[in-house]
Amino acid sequence: MKVLTASTDPGYTRPTRLSPLDKWLSHYLQDERDLPFAHLILKITATMLPLAVVLFIPAFRGPWWWATFGLFFFFSNARYKGPFGLMLHCTSHRMLFKKKYGWLNHYIPWVLGPLFGQTPESYFVHHMGMHHPENNLPDDESSTMFYQRDSVRGFLRYLGDFLVLGVVRLTGYFTRRNKTTLRFRLLRGEAIYLVGTIVLAFLNLPATLAVFVAPFVLSRVIMMLGNWAQHAFIDATTPDNCYTNSVTCINTNYNHKCWNDGYHISHHLKPAMHWTDHPAHFRTNLGQYIEQKAVVFDGIHFLHIFFYLMAKRYDLLARHFVLLDGAARDEASVITFLRSRTQRITLPVLVPQLA
Repeated sequence: MKVLTASTDPGYTRPTRLSPLDKWLSHYLQDERDLPFAHLILKITATMLPLAVVLFIPAFRGPWWWATFGLFFFFSNARYKGPFGLMLHCTSHRMLFKKKYGWLNHYIPWVLGPLFGQTPESYFVHHMGMHHPENNLPDDESSTMFYQRDSVRGFLRYLGDFLVLGVVRLTGYFTRRNKTTLRFRLLRGEAIYLVGTIVLAFLNLPATLAVFVAPFVLSRVIMMLGNWAQHAFIDATTPDNCYTNSVTCINTNYNHKCWNDGYHISHHLKPAMHWTDHPAHFRTNLGQYIEQKAVVFDGIHFLHIFFYLMAKRYDLLARHFVLLDGAARDEASVITFLRSRTQRITLPVLVPQLA
């Protein structure tokens, strides 16, 4: 177990002087604090887009093709996947570009997103139109609560359901909620991605598999893996409470790379809060985290949580569990507490709590 220590996660301090490039970029941005997003967009545009185009050149074959694919795969998965995915997340909640340059806001989901397997606008409509309004409760089609959350079999069922029926279920949700605009945006993006991929496959199958199909599968697996870990610890008596149906990860390099994504509790409490404000918000509202018995880890992130749960290594989770109130607890009691939060919640148990 760990005691709460000083934050090492990124906040924001305005630089005394902006570079000429940053001054120019700031002219287009709604919030100067999002300059790192503009830098990331430029880097991806300068690397992955040209590589993707080269992979589709018919005369480009053999070792050079494989070398280019290796470089594309490196940028797509090792270098930029996390930062891009969480930039997409942040810019879904807060538009990146000013209203007068609003057309630029389509560049991330429609141009760069497909290179990471993100079908245009599907992430936005799922996350903003369904996940946040339903807050991992039964009407959330990606809810984790009805699964045993330290079970490999449970996760495979969860993942399989999303891969096979995710779009169908989300379409049904929007129909039931009469959110016809979001339904149209979902189906339009999915259809364009599917048709485009089929057409490109006839032109160059290896390149299509490398640039669009493999990233698509990987992105959906990783998104569900992340959501599983973020909502693995749920208090069955208060499943609608953001403090007890989410988890927070502090003091981890992941928060530097992925825009403080570890602060998932405060993100559900205040979805529109800027990513640089989360560490301070956590410290300011520490009393609520203590009172609500929130689950907070120090030094690990959601991939650690996922794999520790799949291996049932509650001892490793307990090692990074933060004793927010400073009171001493033995490892056994922390493990018992964490296990209680990962148990499958059945509907008969849940209904009285939501009445």
